[in-house]
Amino acid sequence: MIYSSAKKWQEATHKRVLLFGMSGLGKTHLSKILRGSGDWFHYSVDYRIATRYMGEHIADNAKCEAMKNPFLRELVMSDSICIAPKTSFDNLTPVSTYLGKPGDAGKGGLAIKEYKRRQQQFKEGEIAALLDTSHFIRRAGRIYDYPHFVCDTGGSICEWVDIDQGLDDPLIKALTADCLLVWIKGDAAHSHELIRRFDKAPKPMAYQPEFLADAWDEYLRENNMKEGEVDPNNFIRWTYGRALAHRQPLYQAMARYGVTVTAKEVAKVASPDDFNALIASTLPA
Repeated sequence: MIYSSAKKWQEATHKRVLLFGMSGLGKTHLSKILRGSGDWFHYSVDYRIATRYMGEHIADNAKCEAMKNPFLRELVMSDSICIAPKTSFDNLTPVSTYLGKPGDAGKGGLAIKEYKRRQQQFKEGEIAALLDTSHFIRRAGRIYDYPHFVCDTGGSICEWVDIDQGLDDPLIKALTADCLLVWIKGDAAHSHELIRRFDKAPKPMAYQPEFLADAWDEYLRENNMKEGEVDPNNFIRWTYGRALAHRQPLYQAMARYGVTVTAKEVAKVASPDDFNALIASTLPA
């Protein structure tokens, strides 16, 4: 770890952390608190994916949909309108909508082959965005003169890490060289609440390819369905709890190379000083 003790952390003039864990446990909440102080650069991996690595895919898909409408087709072909995603830190809907959900086209579902293709695009984009962390650390200091840096990652970071490789894994090696990894750990009650929220408003997710293939095959088998008969929302609801359980040991393994805080502790953080004290409490004296 780049900070071997609480003393070194507290005395560091350039603090650099990477927050990871399940979506909904406080990564962006903490990042906004730190950014609001004026001393921390907030690097949102999801925003980077949306603007740098998925923007063209999203725009092209929207253009394909527009081309199906004769009126819009004429405007697109004459370059008379601009079609582009409107993405912000607080609005990543264009990425989520593009990823979509597999199943019955009549219910808004994608063919599983197309769904997997988009999943692969997201995987490549997220890995690239994570590896951009060092670039943004340098950029934050060189251009904007920020002393501190927080990397706000997506919940799927653990899907692209080969835990068996340990520090030889390219992502783990690169990220631990630049940042202190901080796992925000939820408990069973948090998982239950996340599942409840998701069941109420299911949203697209990114999955490890092997996990997705197994889940899809199992769902079809259990429900005696063919691809085009799958209700997209039912499938991702069914998959979500399994995905959380699948990710938990991966997060835990990643945490060996950083520190762990709980979601309850994070909920009490109201200032950068609170955050600094919380991180210090996880490190040796």
